[in-house]
Amino acid sequence: MTLQIPLLAGLSTTAIITIPMLVCFFGLMIGVGLACRKHATNVDSFVLGGRSVGPWLTAFAFGTSYFSAVIFVGYAGQFGWNFGLASTWIGLGNAFIGSLLAWSVLGRRTRVMTQHLGSKTMPDFFEKRYDSKKLKVIASFIVFIFLIPYTASLYNGLSSLFNNVFAVPYWVVVVVMAVLTGIYVIFGGYMATAINDFIQGIIMLVGIITVIAAVLADNGGFSAAVEALGASPQAGSEYISMFGPNPIFLLFVVLLTSLGTWGLPQMVGKFYSIKDEGSIKKGTIISTVFAIIVAGGCYFLGGFGKLYYDDMVAGGFVSGTGAVMFDKVIPTMLQDLAPVVVALIVVLVLAASMSTLSSLVLTSSSTLTLDVVKPMAERKKAVTEKQSVLIMRLFIVFFIAISAVIAILKDSIWKDSVFIAQMMGVSWGALAGAFLAPFLYGLYWKKATRAAVVASFIFGTGLEIVQLCISVGWLSVKGIPVLGFVFTNSLYSGMFAMVGGLILVPVVSLFTQKTCPTNVDEKFACYDTPVITNQKTSLG
Repeated sequence: MTLQIPLLAGLSTTAIITIPMLVCFFGLMIGVGLACRKHATNVDSFVLGGRSVGPWLTAFAFGTSYFSAVIFVGYAGQFGWNFGLASTWIGLGNAFIGSLLAWSVLGRRTRVMTQHLGSKTMPDFFEKRYDSKKLKVIASFIVFIFLIPYTASLYNGLSSLFNNVFAVPYWVVVVVMAVLTGIYVIFGGYMATAINDFIQGIIMLVGIITVIAAVLADNGGFSAAVEALGASPQAGSEYISMFGPNPIFLLFVVLLTSLGTWGLPQMVGKFYSIKDEGSIKKGTIISTVFAIIVAGGCYFLGGFGKLYYDDMVAGGFVSGTGAVMFDKVIPTMLQDLAPVVVALIVVLVLAASMSTLSSLVLTSSSTLTLDVVKPMAERKKAVTEKQSVLIMRLFIVFFIAISAVIAILKDSIWKDSVFIAQMMGVSWGALAGAFLAPFLYGLYWKKATRAAVVASFIFGTGLEIVQLCISVGWLSVKGIPVLGFVFTNSLYSGMFAMVGGLILVPVVSLFTQKTCPTNVDEKFACYDTPVITNQKTSLG
């Protein structure tokens, strides 16, 4: 006689394997959050983990905040389809420019100066480095406005994979993910987020390696898969070439997705909390290796997408005009794999989404609380550490709720609207375009001025707002060739926003030295503080 379990009746083998894995995953995340309550009793510990977080936790927190389900499901599918195996360069660019170089250029200086100035957020850094409360407020609102759609986009990668495994509405998946992420962030703050990021990062590493091995095996091995891709009528030899069919566009994608991390508050904030010099050196290596495997693996996997062209057509994911639903490429590649592999992928995508979501909501809530709400409240009455932490927890609830609502509405009411989708696309470019240059020059160059920072804020956000208006049809630049090129899509305009800021800040600074802080030498004195070290570090 066969034992029947009513609750499992009608579920697929994949679902039966996935459910206990998800239960264990969720239980572990919440357990970590509850265990870390003692590390979240004041503002410094809640936001920065007491500036005592080691290299492994910091490196994994950096990497998991960098790479979300949007990359695995969306970008890997889109750019893998467009560039073939050359899309792997995007992942390698993320590793060596977005991780290795970012840690080398920003890591140590960010940690030293932010502690010297006593800043806990990026807007707070702008105030104390450039002696301007207005800059802090402006930066805070830029973070608030552009991180919400960025946060909402994290749920996008979940829909297709979960619908393939469970017969549950998309909104249920969004609510479950939002609630569980909120629980461990609210209770444990940065330390809970960092520990869970480490766990989620391990899942991502194991998952990516397993998925690549399974997909290659499903296509007869690496050599056979590459040969089939080159011989495919939909691909051809250029899709297995070193730089793909469109090298210039590929370069723009590499630069935007790699250099952009240098100006994102949720990424740079990881350097604020790292413990010591040794942690920075180890963290640089760990973060780079993590990015090579996760980002390089994702884009490498996406490069084989066109092998599944017939399956995409059969699924209705390629229109009669040839338009491709890129979010369906990776799910289509995975649908016929072994149930245990698909179950692991579901947990992988969930881990990637939750790790980035937790980082974004913690950044948003701490910025709005410490840089806007608390200063306004203290005009009347002092705000205690306990009250500040409570306000941040309330804003975490607010940010998670509003991002979940936007994601649900995007999937239902606004399904055919491009506004939200385009808004998500310009968020990265606006944040990086506005903040990258002022932050970088603020760490290295004494002559950077307040006027130059304002110019960068206006240029970066202004360019991306114009991009959004053009994308939704409110503006047109077809008659102007140069602008038409810049605004072809948000990748081009985002790149111009960042590069433009790097040029604009030094140029404007040279003409506006009257707005340079008067005590800038004292701010840079932190780099000259003598320290004792051993000869293996310095010959003395």
